[in-house]
Amino acid sequence: MLQPKLFTVLKNGYTKEQLLKDIIAGIIVGIIAIPLSIALAIASGVSPEKGLITAIIGGFLISFLGGSRVQIGGPTGAFVVIIYKIIQDFGYSGLVIATLMAGVILILMGVLKFGSAIKFIPYPITTGFTSGIALVIFSQQLKDFLGLRMERNPSEFVERLVEYGKNIGTLQIQSLVVGLAALAILMGWPYLNKRIPAALIAILVTTAMVQLLGIQVDTIGSRFTDLKPVIPQFTLPTTDWATVRSLIQPAFTIAILAGIESLLSAVVADGMIGGKHRSNMELVAQGIANIGSVLLGGIPATGAIARTAANVRNGGRSPVAGIVHSLTIFLIMLILMPFAKLIPMTTLAAILMIVAYNMSEIRVFKGLLKASKADVLILLLTFVLTVLIDLVVAIEVGLVLAAFLFMKRMADSTSIQSIREDLQDQPDFALTNPDGIDPRIQIYQIDGPFFFGAADSFANTIQDNIAPTQVLILRFRHVPFMDATAYQALYKVYTYCRRHRILLMFTQMQDQPLAILEKNGFLELAGRENFMPNIEMAMPRAQVYLELHEKFGKNHSRTKHPTHH
Repeated sequence: MLQPKLFTVLKNGYTKEQLLKDIIAGIIVGIIAIPLSIALAIASGVSPEKGLITAIIGGFLISFLGGSRVQIGGPTGAFVVIIYKIIQDFGYSGLVIATLMAGVILILMGVLKFGSAIKFIPYPITTGFTSGIALVIFSQQLKDFLGLRMERNPSEFVERLVEYGKNIGTLQIQSLVVGLAALAILMGWPYLNKRIPAALIAILVTTAMVQLLGIQVDTIGSRFTDLKPVIPQFTLPTTDWATVRSLIQPAFTIAILAGIESLLSAVVADGMIGGKHRSNMELVAQGIANIGSVLLGGIPATGAIARTAANVRNGGRSPVAGIVHSLTIFLIMLILMPFAKLIPMTTLAAILMIVAYNMSEIRVFKGLLKASKADVLILLLTFVLTVLIDLVVAIEVGLVLAAFLFMKRMADSTSIQSIREDLQDQPDFALTNPDGIDPRIQIYQIDGPFFFGAADSFANTIQDNIAPTQVLILRFRHVPFMDATAYQALYKVYTYCRRHRILLMFTQMQDQPLAILEKNGFLELAGRENFMPNIEMAMPRAQVYLELHEKFGKNHSRTKHPTHH
């Protein structure tokens, strides 16, 4: 249903008590979002106010139009690596164009009801690229955390580490001390108070420490000298077709990542409140939010799991909390932006290190290393490709590998085996066939989906064991699905049987395989009378065929032997 959750909440009755809880939760989450938005913007290679604008515009639109009751939107760590690379290659205008295209893609995904398709992305892939992004973000922060004097901070992971090694002699002890103090507060404060954000305390304490003690470290003000309160203003960049074409792949990356992150966040939120989000409406809202964010001076936005969880823990239960969160950021930005210039860059680096650590899901990563070899391969390959090459390549390779491994698993789970001996050992079957099964009758059962992965094995198994056979019965009782390749393999077996005067019969055919055979005219080709409800009913016909074969020899005709068409 493409209807925002906000409208449903208001229509079903919205109490004053819940409004008060949502306002309180929104204010708290807004305060939490401010340092994160600034830090994520700087890490992405843009100025601090762009992160705040993203939280204001993107967060507002995600809450106002979204399909989740409690989703909080804004800039997130997942986008840092992508944005940083696009900014370096195409500048901010290129990022705007890529995000506009991504917004359109997200809207189309929602309208076409692709919301449920996100669940088909395997967990090892999402864990692999999320952990990879976390490592890249962590590595990006070492420059400011250590106070290294570097002309550039490369976007490539290995190249960045090389540059760190070359410039390690420029390390500033003051930055390291302030950064370590910030880390200590970030890790220790939650044990003292969980309601007041640790990031806010770290900023207040380290900023005061730097100012009162006169510690010489880089601050937001020294890095961004023209920082000031801004009112979001509409801007539309100019471009050309060559640039648009080169940004198509980054646009799809932004769209896919925004979709995955937002829906994962919505699923987590559902578990916390016992609700159910509208995935397609969420995708549409994400698309509109991203378009609105960059047109008004922001960067890509998506659902933020940590801020969404904080919203729920503080009593937020409707999109009103997300709207209040955006308004809170807007008001604080207008009033307190001059004070943001005093925040040490090393403190923001420490905050993002903690964000990266939380993103990495180290325990989950370690747990997946105990999974099957296939899942471990997907996890590690996605992780390594994300870190060393590119997120797009990592997702593409991960999905292709996962698909092939899944098909192999399905093929391995589909078995083709003779069941002659098993049937003869069954008392009920023995009663109706006291003399046992004639050795000239072969009975095979297919277990599992009959698709291209198992088709070749089926054809080979039958033809390798069919030599002394005059009747072949195939039981399809456990075949829920058959595809075109499997049909061709079946047709191949049929032509072999026809050429060698072998009666081919089928039992217990399920609806989907039967429909495939009907559509291809196979029922008439093989003879409808050769499709039986069960093997017990097929046996008399098989015996009649064997008697005719004995009586007339190899030149006899089958009871029905239609002409090949």
